[in-house]
Amino acid sequence: METIFEDYADKGVDFYYVYKPLAHPEIMNFVEPVTLQERLMHVAEAQRIIGSGITWLADSMDDAFYGAVGYIPNAEFVVGPDGRIVVRRGWSDPEALRSDMQRLLGPVDKPTTVADLDLPEQRAIGTVAKNVVPRVSMPEASWPAIVEADQETTDLPFYVKLRAEGTPELYATGKGTLYLGFHLDPIYRVHWNNEADPLQFSITAPDGVTITPAGGTAPVPREVADADPREFLVEVEAGDPGEVVQLRAQYFACDDALTFCIPVRQDYRVRLQRDERHYWSVRSSADGSYQFTLPEFLLRTFEAD
Repeated sequence: METIFEDYADKGVDFYYVYKPLAHPEIMNFVEPVTLQERLMHVAEAQRIIGSGITWLADSMDDAFYGAVGYIPNAEFVVGPDGRIVVRRGWSDPEALRSDMQRLLGPVDKPTTVADLDLPEQRAIGTVAKNVVPRVSMPEASWPAIVEADQETTDLPFYVKLRAEGTPELYATGKGTLYLGFHLDPIYRVHWNNEADPLQFSITAPDGVTITPAGGTAPVPREVADADPREFLVEVEAGDPGEVVQLRAQYFACDDALTFCIPVRQDYRVRLQRDERHYWSVRSSADGSYQFTLPEFLLRTFEAD
């Protein structure tokens, strides 16, 4: 993409990256933002890491653009001067895009190669110690639930972000396993202070919904500080799918610069219904690799394109 930008930006072509909901939370430690300000902070960090000259746009928090393109996480469009879509792809393909540019605008004398690029190599956001707390064993299949952060209950940033993922049977029948992961947001440069009280969570469920356990306390590792997620698995029994439960998390947020360490309370509403904006989940492993799960219907979308 960067090489195509170098070759065609001066030929009247505008290039844009569009920030949408994260397709793969945990890559480079990023987690889903709660506010537009946080989304813009993510954009600034991505620009810093990549060093690209391409303009970034941020979707609104109601994901209007993302919905308009069919909730496809890596779609690509070529739009003509009249505003009509000339080319669309369900998955970005730089080689195909270069062919599009050659067909529409003509070839360049000496195409830029990746080796020609002089993009600054910036490190991703650093963290304190990781791979200290063992990850929980996830169910074989799980998909994100609909999570809404209650911003009215606190004036503090959501230093920790909740990831809630349920098994297919949970969404289909109301009974199944729910993963609760509390992930530090690296844009705030914070860590767990393991000399303070560990994270605790509690769940309040409506009548007819049973969650076991309905609360928990995170383990306390030997290290004084770390940045691993705090994870739990709970079993849900609900009469109807789509019920809403209230979740409260309490923890100490301590910044890496050691200028503050404060108690934080966060409230969430978790709907036991699959969030269709997120197609698959990812988990980081101790060796630095990532594990992906891709649903069949999205595979069919890519094959159709």
